[in-house]
Amino acid sequence: MLPDATYLARRLHLLGEWDAALAVLGPDADPELFAEIAVDRWFFQIEHHDEAEKAVEALDPTSWTAQLLTARLAYSRLLFDRDTRADDRAVSEASYRAAAQSDDELQRGWAEYHWGVLLDNIDEDSAGALARYETALEIATKYDDGFFESYIIRHIAHLKEPAERIAMLRRSLHLRGALGARPQTIAAQAVLANDLPEDDPERAELTRTYRPGAEELHIGWLLSSID
Repeated sequence: MLPDATYLARRLHLLGEWDAALAVLGPDADPELFAEIAVDRWFFQIEHHDEAEKAVEALDPTSWTAQLLTARLAYSRLLFDRDTRADDRAVSEASYRAAAQSDDELQRGWAEYHWGVLLDNIDEDSAGALARYETALEIATKYDDGFFESYIIRHIAHLKEPAERIAMLRRSLHLRGALGARPQTIAAQAVLANDLPEDDPERAELTRTYRPGAEELHIGWLLSSID
């Protein structure tokens, strides 16, 4: 059985209660989980970057988790254009490449996925991104990991024709909702709403639904789009 603090931290993390999860856990209880939550908080809220970086720096730099989180920090600085560093692009790909050598197949899959996102969103290399996404999706499917799948198909969707794209975005939303992953569900509602026609009633309903959640959890990149 998981220790109480670890269990509570994981549940709070799933709900997007990042501050509470970090307070329950503490950096000494499980340094890798602490760093993962800190990086997620930075990514969703676009706040507390220095705390996230400090948590990652406390890990064994040769570990697969440290490599993956280092890459995610570098990528997100580029994505949000926040305090970018000259080597962020190189660091991100090199760290994803290293993490993709993990002996843990699921961790390797996450590295492949994030590497694809870097190629997709920063390099605009759709072909290169799709190859990474497909590798990641094979792993997610093998392990029946719906949470992981929801991330991958949300990105693959935008490389598909409209009908298939909407179907994939809906599946991503339903997977996240069923798992109780609140910030990811809110993000999926926003993405699906944005892809539906402006006069579609579902779009209006999704927008009314996700906005209060985005405000409550302070999801920075969603709040900027609302404003």
